[in-house]
Amino acid sequence: MRIRWMFFLGVFFVATAGPASGVWAAETIKPMSLPESIDLALKQSVILHAAKEGIRGAEAQRKEAFTGFLPKFSASYSYTRYNRDPYLAFPGIPPVIPPANLTVGTKDNYNWIIEARQPLFTGGALLANYEASSIGAEIARHEETATVQNLVQEVKVSYFDILKAGRIQEVAKQSVERLKAHRDTAQNFYDVGVIPRNDLLYAEVELANGRQFLVRAENGVEMAKAKFNTVLRREINVPVEIEDILTDRPYEKSLEACIAAALENRPEIVAYALRLERARSIVNLSKSEYYPNVNLVGNYVKYGDTPGVAGSPYRDQESWYVMAVANWTFWEWGKTKNRVDADLSRENQAADILANIKDQITLEVKNAWLLLREAENQIPVARQAIEQAEENFRINTERYREQVGTSTDVIDSQTLLTKARSDYFNALGDFSIGRARLERAMGVSARSGVE
Repeated sequence: MRIRWMFFLGVFFVATAGPASGVWAAETIKPMSLPESIDLALKQSVILHAAKEGIRGAEAQRKEAFTGFLPKFSASYSYTRYNRDPYLAFPGIPPVIPPANLTVGTKDNYNWIIEARQPLFTGGALLANYEASSIGAEIARHEETATVQNLVQEVKVSYFDILKAGRIQEVAKQSVERLKAHRDTAQNFYDVGVIPRNDLLYAEVELANGRQFLVRAENGVEMAKAKFNTVLRREINVPVEIEDILTDRPYEKSLEACIAAALENRPEIVAYALRLERARSIVNLSKSEYYPNVNLVGNYVKYGDTPGVAGSPYRDQESWYVMAVANWTFWEWGKTKNRVDADLSRENQAADILANIKDQITLEVKNAWLLLREAENQIPVARQAIEQAEENFRINTERYREQVGTSTDVIDSQTLLTKARSDYFNALGDFSIGRARLERAMGVSARSGVE
């Protein structure tokens, strides 16, 4: 009786716990969408975090440069001790007043000084330095944009690599199943003496080759998933389930439209254009040394013969003054001119690099567009090849079963069918990957693979 109750309790536990565990498992392996994958990668990426730190650093430098326009305040406190009280030698007025040493100070001297300095004219140095720092902050922002676009492309490519590898794995499994069915048919024919042993061995060898192809396909899926986890900065062996969004939806933009979009949107072009502007600002910064610097200085001093700077019998407790100071280094043996010439060369260099970047991006867009068109054109051809290969395989299989065809014909048609299906899924995967790379080349960050 007790055993029967334990049996019923066990059945009840399985019936109630089973669905709950199934729900948990379903939630655990819920397929990730491409936008979710991109969001996670952007959240986890250390490269993107480094780019954001670059922005913060550049912005801090811009704020630092702005402080050059503001007055500067400084304070100092000093103590000086002489070997004796300062005096003035008085020659006297003989014979009425004899010579004497007149004390004019004390051994102990304390000074507390506050000074304010406001730049009035710097030859454009402060403005040029601020402009260069502001441009540096803008460059950092566009570099962050480029980092985001690179990461989005990397996520898309790894995402579609998994889908493509998964399709190839299915093709390999189907190939093994067909080869196994053919081997079984050959075994039956051999057992009744219809075919020679070498035909059976040929089928066995091809089945072994098909299984090797399946092993390589399974390994390809695992490597693609490991790359995906690495891009998303997850543990490398975390199970991966993603939505199947491979599509052959036509891409309608012309090459000219893609190039125009790239020249307008690519953050690298904007960044190098800003580098050219910064180089010009640095030239102006160097030219500022041709001019004098003018500063307004205010000084307030408290003096005393005690640490409290309360004055002394020989000197007032406090004093102040305001003055304008002009400094001009007008001869340094061509140092400023050589510095300006060097900065002008760097400006010309930045202009040449910008022109080269535009040429390279134009080439990148064209290559990506051509590869996308190539994959797009291969899809219908590969689809038609699958239909023809399937019919060819069906005919040769039937002929072999009727013993009017050879084992070689069946295996050759099976190989053609496997190749046709592999070519189709490779073209389909390459089309989605090519779209992602073309979008990156144009400087756009579509969050899905079908936009």
